[in-house]
Amino acid sequence: MANYDLILHDVDLVRPGVEGVRRTSIGVRDGKVAAISPELDPAGAKEVVDGGGRLAFPGVVDAHQHWGIYNELGADAASESRACAQGGVTTALTYMRTGQYYLNKGGDYATFFPEVLETTRGRAHVDYGFHLAPMMRGHIEEIPDLVREFGVSSFKVFMFYGSHGLHGKSKDQSSFLMIPEGERYDYAHFEFVMRGIQAARERFPELADEISLSLHCETAEIMTAYTEMVEREGALTGLEAYSASRPPHSEGLAISIASYLAHETGLTNINLLHLTSRKAVDAALRMARAFPHIDFRREVTIGHLLADFRTAHGLGGKVNPPLRDRDDVEALWEYVADGTIDWVVSDHACCKDETKFGDPRDDVFVAKSGFGGTEYLLAGLVTEGTRRGLPLHRVAELVSANPAKRYGLRAKGDLAVGCDADIALVDPDHHWVVRAEDSESTQEYTPFEGFALTAKVTDTFLRGHRVLEDGKVVGDPVGRYLSRPTS
Repeated sequence: MANYDLILHDVDLVRPGVEGVRRTSIGVRDGKVAAISPELDPAGAKEVVDGGGRLAFPGVVDAHQHWGIYNELGADAASESRACAQGGVTTALTYMRTGQYYLNKGGDYATFFPEVLETTRGRAHVDYGFHLAPMMRGHIEEIPDLVREFGVSSFKVFMFYGSHGLHGKSKDQSSFLMIPEGERYDYAHFEFVMRGIQAARERFPELADEISLSLHCETAEIMTAYTEMVEREGALTGLEAYSASRPPHSEGLAISIASYLAHETGLTNINLLHLTSRKAVDAALRMARAFPHIDFRREVTIGHLLADFRTAHGLGGKVNPPLRDRDDVEALWEYVADGTIDWVVSDHACCKDETKFGDPRDDVFVAKSGFGGTEYLLAGLVTEGTRRGLPLHRVAELVSANPAKRYGLRAKGDLAVGCDADIALVDPDHHWVVRAEDSESTQEYTPFEGFALTAKVTDTFLRGHRVLEDGKVVGDPVGRYLSRPTS
């Protein structure tokens, strides 16, 4: 009888918290890592894969995606999970809410979320979970049930909703939010969301460390005023104009408000999402010093680390918060290097060409916000990180271990005996050029078009199943919904 379902032979193992790499083999049994040793006997395995000396990273936990925001949810679960596999991502955590986009429905999560689960079931090529946004008073009351019955342990507030549009200034957000008449999505609502999440942490003390709130930190009033000013003056165009219309201090102010509300409500698990600038991270660090009892986590995206508003390929790079100038890109890398940043994500939101661009096509203010990029997350971070001296074990922490621990993915984030056998094989010396036509995503463009990368994901394994072989997605979908915390 075979001892292992799979032996991945001759790989350089990369583990979070462990400096350097070591040549070894990985034995997999029943979807778990069963042994790690250079002495594993290939004769004792049903399948043997030669790693060829490539880097073996723990499968990427891309903790910030948006399936179904611009396309039908089930279709995105199928196609965008293929892009995940292409990039070494084995777990995708996607943000979901009621209102326009996604399912285009309001109402309670007891009705809404089962439809989400049913729509995505059996479609995904990688494991997946959801963060949910309490958009109205009734959602706050549902938080304990979402934690206990559905395994949702992370929640979100979009701080600019209610007064500023998803793609730019907007006079009326009521129809967009689809919340009951008389309710407001404002700072008071954010406070009550925090109180509801903290109450859930106290109700489920054994899960408290893994229940958290994530915040999109931008200030609506600042953005509305600056958008009007940028459009009125007309001196800036394209992505530079969009960045100026949503200035970095808008992020900083929102971070300060969110942090004080967390202090006021006693909610200590706070995630500050997609920080884009030196000012934003500076504000986050000031708040960490002001409120040392709050466990802040700080996130950046691979888009904001790779591209600036000059180097991104066209208006396809419109995203919230915006791509910034090169000085801010370099500042983010400084914060990645010194450990200030806790994890790196893609903020993947597939938006097809016909949806992305408005009329006129070159007007950034009528284009939709967001783009895909999960397929470039690990390769991009290894490429730029290696060039800048970022150790490989730190890459594994940024894309795997840290988000897995925060979000209750106890079996993910590391390659150790007992963990899920989620593995991304990376050729660290494969030079290639990003072309949208090569992506498994249904998005027909990318702001990274023409970018030169020097590392490439060649093979991806999900719980021991090979889902990417020699750069090609293989097999039927085997991804599972992850009710958190996972064991």
